[in-house]
Amino acid sequence: MPLVRIDLSNDSPETLGGAIGDLIYQAMRDTLNVPADDKFQIIARHDASELVRPASYLGIEYSAGFVVIQITLNQGRSVDLKKAFYRRVADDLHSQLGIRREDVFINLVEVVKENWSFGNGEMQYA
Repeated sequence: MPLVRIDLSNDSPETLGGAIGDLIYQAMRDTLNVPADDKFQIIARHDASELVRPASYLGIEYSAGFVVIQITLNQGRSVDLKKAFYRRVADDLHSQLGIRREDVFINLVEVVKENWSFGNGEMQYA
């Protein structure tokens, strides 16, 4: 049920968005129990001026490689599960794609199941 939005710089390699998406999908399957084939993603590229961020926040220094990941998903997962997911994504993006852990910004937006329609104008999960 997650909808993943990945926002990154136009200066990033062309294949980076899809690679990030694949790693996020696998992390969701492994840590958040997302079912197979539940892969809905939007990958958007932006000019540097459109990815607004401070130089640092909460002691974290950001670089031009800053990536925003926003995931809308059903509510109900525990804090520990979310922490494990954040760590997994940051670790995988760092180890497999060379993205600095500090530049992986993740935001989860939790919704109730009736807020989804996967097509046909129907509310499949209500």
